[in-house]
Amino acid sequence: MTTTSSRRAWPWLALLVVAAIVAWLRYGVVEPGTMAQQCGGGHDPWWCIWRQWLVLGFLHDVYGITALAVSALALWQRRAWLAWLAAALGILALQLYCFESGALAVLIGSLRLLRLQAPVTPHRPGQQQVQPQP
Repeated sequence: MTTTSSRRAWPWLALLVVAAIVAWLRYGVVEPGTMAQQCGGGHDPWWCIWRQWLVLGFLHDVYGITALAVSALALWQRRAWLAWLAAALGILALQLYCFESGALAVLIGSLRLLRLQAPVTPHRPGQQQVQPQP
């Protein structure tokens, strides 16, 4: 890979890492019944408050709303890091039960990131213009 190609690939690889971490959160922390049982007693482990906040976040659709807000900001600001953040928050929302808003945020963030990574070609006169019929 050339340096330009590898530099463009880093955000996408980071999105894969985000997806793996969020999948671990869902299937390793939120869904197991044993985790809920440990947090239901009188002497809760230290991480139960974090799990509770994570669950409250998807019950109130906080992740989906945040992902859509950052997506709108990415469309308005034209910054690659905002587009990446929109896609990452969309992945978080998708994994944590905010399906519709998460899918839209992943789509907007990914397409925006692709557009911002596209090479810029200057327009030259006479190129790609419709010529009148003789």
